[in-house]
Amino acid sequence: KEQMGPDWDVLILLTMILVFAICFIPTASSDTDRYVANFYASYARLSCQPSHLTLFSRTPADLRTYLLEKDVIFDGGGNTRSMLAAWRDWELDAILRKAWQAGVVLAGISAGAICWYDQGETDSVQVPLLSLACLGFLPGSCCPHYDGESDRRSSYHSLLSDAEISLGIALDDCAAAHYEAPCGSM
Repeated sequence: KEQMGPDWDVLILLTMILVFAICFIPTASSDTDRYVANFYASYARLSCQPSHLTLFSRTPADLRTYLLEKDVIFDGGGNTRSMLAAWRDWELDAILRKAWQAGVVLAGISAGAICWYDQGETDSVQVPLLSLACLGFLPGSCCPHYDGESDRRSSYHSLLSDAEISLGIALDDCAAAHYEAPCGSM
């Protein structure tokens, strides 16, 4: 679960600049050092300015300025429920919305993918998989690991048929979804 996800060159194309500033937020994994090290190792070959934001150790005093200076914010996988609780406590949810509205590319894997939607299917609590209210930047729901975990597909379909989760998108492992908002619609 600590893989860095789909082809990173896609993020470069999304920013449409040669040198970009990217910030990794590993909150969902409790700011695991190994995950942060993997992020920096993945970006060492690229023309970018990598950084990360941890909430369980030294944190920049001005989170808003720190994140609004980035071109891409990448959110890692882990426990979505705990991540969202920490973000709300730090008011990071509002800051991330401002960054998104300012045109910063938001990306993520697993917990870092579902967090941007109204709802997500999560394994943050032991079985069964649950519907979780997320940030609501994107409408509908998101189910990660659709082909990668044996119970994801059937659980998502059950949540949908029981009206416990709204219609949405199911993402296979190593798949990506790209959304563009019309100018001024964020």
